[in-house]
Amino acid sequence: MNEHAARPPEVAADEAVPEVELADEDILDAMQHIPGYLDISTADFREIYHLAHRHATERLLSGLRAEGLMRPVTAPLAPGMMLDEAARTLVASGFKALPVVDAGARVVGMLTETDFLCRLQAGTFLELLLRMIDDSCEVSHRCHETPVHEAMTAPAITVRPEAGFREMMAAFRGHAGRSMPVADAEGRLRGLLFRKDFLEALDREAHR
Repeated sequence: MNEHAARPPEVAADEAVPEVELADEDILDAMQHIPGYLDISTADFREIYHLAHRHATERLLSGLRAEGLMRPVTAPLAPGMMLDEAARTLVASGFKALPVVDAGARVVGMLTETDFLCRLQAGTFLELLLRMIDDSCEVSHRCHETPVHEAMTAPAITVRPEAGFREMMAAFRGHAGRSMPVADAEGRLRGLLFRKDFLEALDREAHR
């Protein structure tokens, strides 16, 4: 992780697929349906269930890697790019956010639609639309005069291409954004990981 990236906290494997809470009545009822004599307490049964759930979760999700889920970024943003040009690049990409990289392709931040709203002192896009109707020149001037590095979110939370589901989940828990950059050990951009893609993959694996 480079100096511009934030390190996400660790996340336990079984947090990805929460366990169903077992009451003693559930366990005793299940044990009555097992032929033969069981010399086991409800506490022992619950511990076996916990260990089996953790093992199954690790097995199901072990194949998830950021490099297999990330999308390519053909046109990342530069810190010195003006916001009006950055907005056009965002629209052309079809994304709601794009990584900001330096001359060495190292991730130095993220520019999101929310960053635009904050910079333009608007709480929502509807509020911004009303302001543009009232004073479009003011909004245009601000975007034309403001470089990306003054509006971007930094440092960016990133994950390595080899990151598994633990790291990806921890990273997404670390911020409310819809996406985050995937960067190598030197901090160079490799792709963009979307929250929805991660959750869809997680759901597919958990229901196999």
